[in-house]
Amino acid sequence: MAEKPQKTKKPTWVIDKERARRAAAAETVWLFGLHAVRDALANPAREKLRLVVTQNALDRLGALPPGIEPEITDARTFDRHVPLPPESVHQGAALEVKPLKWGSLTELALSGPGKPLLVALDRVTDPHNVGAILRSAEVFGARAVLAPARHSAPETGALAKTASGALERQPYLRVTNLADALIELQGMGYVVIGLDGTGEEILPDALAQVAGRPLCLVLGAEGPGLRDRTRETCDRIARIPFAADFGSLNVSNAAAVALYAVSRG
Repeated sequence: MAEKPQKTKKPTWVIDKERARRAAAAETVWLFGLHAVRDALANPAREKLRLVVTQNALDRLGALPPGIEPEITDARTFDRHVPLPPESVHQGAALEVKPLKWGSLTELALSGPGKPLLVALDRVTDPHNVGAILRSAEVFGARAVLAPARHSAPETGALAKTASGALERQPYLRVTNLADALIELQGMGYVVIGLDGTGEEILPDALAQVAGRPLCLVLGAEGPGLRDRTRETCDRIARIPFAADFGSLNVSNAAAVALYAVSRG
């Protein structure tokens, strides 16, 4: 009798890749706070899994979208029902969701809504800073905020709460390699301007030189600033002019000022 052919064992890297894909598909996020939860409930693109609320929070949320069955709990025992970070200001409302899918960088850069303007964040890990930047990006009409998949703030409840609803509307795209993404944007006609206090030209002058061109503003983490390869990839390095030698802004404030400067051009 002929022997049955043995199954070929999958390489370890294939098994690891499949596990990572399954883990990513299973990843969920807990949003909290009335504003963040209300905006997520109203977003048809957001996959919603569980809504845990107090009766008071449910009354304040108003009408729920079809198919959402709230789990009502007592305010004194709320924290036992949802895995939120300690001291989260949840206001009696938490929603478990799947992360949003924003499509590809090419789609957003070439045909996203609004003006051809992007913001790239180089290792900005504080969710409060990223949330604030998402708000500014939405206000000033940027097509997307980019960040590396590693060493950046992931989509979390804290980020969503700081973004005050902007996370549901403003694309937050995490890419495999930020410098490669910037090079890809340059191939699409974007001018990449890095913001750094050591820049030889001030931002208004840099913007005047590239008026009418698609733009990507790149900001680094507070302290380290732009990494070497990120800096080398930028077409220009500019600084925000300050009235005093000791002036400085945190990254979210710098992003807001830079986006406003672009809007004035």
